[in-house]
Amino acid sequence: MGQMIDFKRPDGSACRGYLASAGHGKPGVVVIQEWWGLNDQICGVADRFARADYNALAPDLFKGRVTQQPDEASHLMNGLDFPGATHQDIRGAVDHLRGLGGKVVAMGFCMGGALTIAAAVHVPNLAAGVCFYGIPPAEFADPVNIRIPFQGHFASKDDWCTPAAVDALEAAMRGAGNPPELYSYVADHAFCNERRPEVYDAACANQAWERMMAFLAKNLA
Repeated sequence: MGQMIDFKRPDGSACRGYLASAGHGKPGVVVIQEWWGLNDQICGVADRFARADYNALAPDLFKGRVTQQPDEASHLMNGLDFPGATHQDIRGAVDHLRGLGGKVVAMGFCMGGALTIAAAVHVPNLAAGVCFYGIPPAEFADPVNIRIPFQGHFASKDDWCTPAAVDALEAAMRGAGNPPELYSYVADHAFCNERRPEVYDAACANQAWERMMAFLAKNLA
């Protein structure tokens, strides 16, 4: 359904990304990848948004590199310029979607979930953020500085984005006067990734998607 495009970053350089179009005047979703790269699964999420009448753009944060090996994925993530990805690639994607008309939300999974929070803190012109099991270091993106509607989906059996980390996120946002809409699922990390049968939970994934779509309908209208 979609296609690879080049879009402009704020610094004037180009970033590649996968754009799934619903048409001019439609609201937009920036889909932020996991640590595997911009793979078919993430492009499929963008296509799913387009079928739901949203323009969706997934920036290629790893510049064409994709892997299925956890060690290599960890290496790619640890080598990522997170400030650059946030302030340039993701902000450029937000600006591109805004140019198509409509409000724009950022959402992502795992590494992309952490970058969703970073975008909610640092990127202007976002209408809302939806995070799936990812939280960045507070010194880079402190959730007390989120001023937009925020929804989060987390797994109770997650040893990376732990329940304790989620509790701290909620406490910080509530203390700052912007209580988030958070959901916990009895599932493993990456429970929404249908390409990973060892952790995928269809019931939890479908419930999370339905909750997200209701949140988008409310905040992108």
